[in-house]
Amino acid sequence: MIRNAERTVLSIVVPVWGERHDLPHLLPALQRALGSVEPRSEILVCAADPSLHRIVEGASAVFVESKGAAYGEILRTGIEAAQGDLIITMDADLAYAADFVPIMWAHRDEAEVVIGSRYVRGAVAEMGFSRRTASRLLNWVYRFGLSIPFRDLSSGFRLYRRRVLLDIQPLEAHGLDILPEIIVKAQCQGWRVIEVPFWYRGAEPWNRVRMVQFGLAYLETLGRLLSLRNSVRAADYDNRAFDSWIPLQRSWQRRRFEVVHSFMGPEASRSTLDIGCGSSRIVQTLPGVVGMDLGIHKLRWLRAPGRHLVQGSLTRLPFADGAFETVICSEVIEHIPREQVHLDELVRVIAHGGRLILGTPDYGRKRWLFLEWLYGKVFPNGYVKEHVNRYTRRGLQGDLEALGLSIEYLRYVGGSEMIFSARVAPLASGPAVT
Repeated sequence: MIRNAERTVLSIVVPVWGERHDLPHLLPALQRALGSVEPRSEILVCAADPSLHRIVEGASAVFVESKGAAYGEILRTGIEAAQGDLIITMDADLAYAADFVPIMWAHRDEAEVVIGSRYVRGAVAEMGFSRRTASRLLNWVYRFGLSIPFRDLSSGFRLYRRRVLLDIQPLEAHGLDILPEIIVKAQCQGWRVIEVPFWYRGAEPWNRVRMVQFGLAYLETLGRLLSLRNSVRAADYDNRAFDSWIPLQRSWQRRRFEVVHSFMGPEASRSTLDIGCGSSRIVQTLPGVVGMDLGIHKLRWLRAPGRHLVQGSLTRLPFADGAFETVICSEVIEHIPREQVHLDELVRVIAHGGRLILGTPDYGRKRWLFLEWLYGKVFPNGYVKEHVNRYTRRGLQGDLEALGLSIEYLRYVGGSEMIFSARVAPLASGPAVT
């Protein structure tokens, strides 16, 4: 395990935070574990205390000095210095955890982020009552408030693919709250995250002052991440909102799904394009539907065997004329400047007699103006600021009819989001041949 070798595959990053560590036992245990896992490896110990240099070098590891003394700053420094395509992070006082490194390694192809979890089935967590209670509570608040389907967002024992850590920058937290920030941002970028059980022994007790400090930092980070989760920047926004704990958001998403699905007709599953699909339930539930989005992170989240996904722009659709019987474009055009919205492109890829399902907020309705204002107050960094193109019923209907479409149906969600079903003219039949 020599640093600067021809190619480093795996980096072990051990942040030393505070005074407690078990490096004399941990480092030799890691060397033994890596010998059977991946010989092209390196071990990096990162700390603000330069006196640890001697211990680290004596164990054939690499010492990386951090300018900052907070956990998040030390962790970031170690990750930036790592050379491996795969990076495992672990606490410095968990010498026994070296035995679990092969387990983490064995799951490396199942997800881009693997969490060594204390709170999933099969795990054991040895902690004092107060620390366990605080840890469980914080994880529950994050899981419920942000709709994140993971139980141990605060575990520091993880395996990452380097490209994930590069993709989720910048990381803003300085303390332990950097751990849930990484997971939430990875989820929002569409990367796969899984949890595997391990045996955690929390030897160091936490006093009340320390827990209060950690709790405040976690809550501050929670506020920032809440805005991100309620923004369309989150890859799984639509999917999460469909099951949201916020009743209005949940009912709105489900009503939209019902209306769109009712317009689709019997041919939908075999010849439908969903433009700006995001984490569409349409694409997830109807086989054969083609999902298209400009955001690769959204397609990354939606990927699954048998799904048909394409990255593309509404300005120029990468499909042949008349390729689909049905084209869906729901809650997309309001996010695009008016000069870049080419409704004729939507019509071009629809077969003669086919259907366009087009949805967007109706800015001619006061109810929508009030709801958007209210949502902007509750989530100031949410999707409201991303609405740059405002349509009204009369204006959009005129645009569709000018393209030769006939309006079949118009239904509203929440009395303010309009969804049109419009038909392309069928192919004119020629004169009868005698």
